[in-house]
Amino acid sequence: MTQESAVRVRFAPSPTGFFHIGSARTALFNWLYARHTGGTFVLRIEDTDSARNTPEALAALLEGMRWMGLDWDEGPEAGGDVGPYFQSQRTAIYAEYLQKLIDNGRAYEQDGAIFFKLLGERYTEFDKYKNAELEKVRTEPVTVHDAIRGDVTRAVETDFVLRRSNGDYGFHFVNVVDDIAMNITHVIRGEDHLSNTARHVEIYRALGAEPPVFAHIPLILKVDGKGKMSKRDEGSLIEEYVKRHFIPEAVRNFLCLLGWNPKDGQEIMPIAEIIERFDFDGVQKEGARFDEKKLSHINTEYLRALPVETFCWMAGPILAEAGVIDESTGEDYLHAVLAISQEKARDFEGLSELVRYFFTEDFTIDSGARERVFKKGEPMARLAELVPALEQLDSWLDSDIDHAILGLAEKKGQRKFDYFPIARLAVSGQAGGPDLLALLRVLGKERVIARMRGFAEAAT
Repeated sequence: MTQESAVRVRFAPSPTGFFHIGSARTALFNWLYARHTGGTFVLRIEDTDSARNTPEALAALLEGMRWMGLDWDEGPEAGGDVGPYFQSQRTAIYAEYLQKLIDNGRAYEQDGAIFFKLLGERYTEFDKYKNAELEKVRTEPVTVHDAIRGDVTRAVETDFVLRRSNGDYGFHFVNVVDDIAMNITHVIRGEDHLSNTARHVEIYRALGAEPPVFAHIPLILKVDGKGKMSKRDEGSLIEEYVKRHFIPEAVRNFLCLLGWNPKDGQEIMPIAEIIERFDFDGVQKEGARFDEKKLSHINTEYLRALPVETFCWMAGPILAEAGVIDESTGEDYLHAVLAISQEKARDFEGLSELVRYFFTEDFTIDSGARERVFKKGEPMARLAELVPALEQLDSWLDSDIDHAILGLAEKKGQRKFDYFPIARLAVSGQAGGPDLLALLRVLGKERVIARMRGFAEAAT
């Protein structure tokens, strides 16, 4: 790729609140395209709204991007040759470009504001919504070849503000100026900006600049598919997934699928493969419905695929925060518990309750599990037979426990698995969980025997 053809994309958020999932997906698609093409990903902060922009919102934005693994090549903290990367620091640049338009007769002052002047026949028309006569311009419609949607034609009929009477620059103007000054080659943004494109192309042409390639990605729709997902909708903020201990790579993988289709139906892919396969041909035109069930499924798959050491490293602080473990918890015991529990874990959010009984004698016997166990056979008789059989063991490996239960079953004319449900219920209070033999091994002989006896005494 030559320097002249090098791809440069940008993500230009306004730090006015928490990091919305729609903004995160836009940042992700820009990042993917930059990495796919070997181009440059620019982060530009549109912070001209001083009343709404806050340092806290900016910090949340940057932290959210880092959490998702979206590193930027130029921008805040990274620097670059075409800064500043905050719009509030670029007013001198805007003044220079505005003067060019004024000098070329493409901008004029009215009531203290500066307007962009369209070229074409002017006429007046009554606007029923504003209840006033408005001046309009018959212009040639602007046709843009969108990389996702094909040819899109829009007409701009009225002059529009470049700089307001209070000195603030308008969105359309600074957006285009920044993209020109930063050599942006591809503008990848939400389809809600499609209506802005004709105005932007008019400004590009008036400044004698070549418009970039536009690619308008589909909106993220609510769970029911009715309307755009807003900041008020549940699951719409990246911060929620951070607090719920979702795996960042899983959230990123899920967001890739919100509007992009790898064609073969594959959903879970390492990021290197997604980067290799990502292109505009795979981006859909219609809205992408948010599906938290799919996100949870992908998160579970990522969690269970983690190396055990990584799973333990991530789980430790979560369990400590929930009060499940403390400084007295043995590291080897914790590792053993988590190693056998990982394949049953659905998410880190529910891990505390999944493993709590390993670390306390004050665990609850699930009433539903108890009812199911006591529906079949004579569970208390099986438990009474099991305790002395296990007490006799000198070695406490999975194979030793299995051999003892199998021998007991043969001696009593039972099946080995007749002993499993009551054994699990007595030591964990649950009907399901990790492999029973591994569960008994990790709990240890002394704790297992004590819990079985305690359960039997409580049942009498």
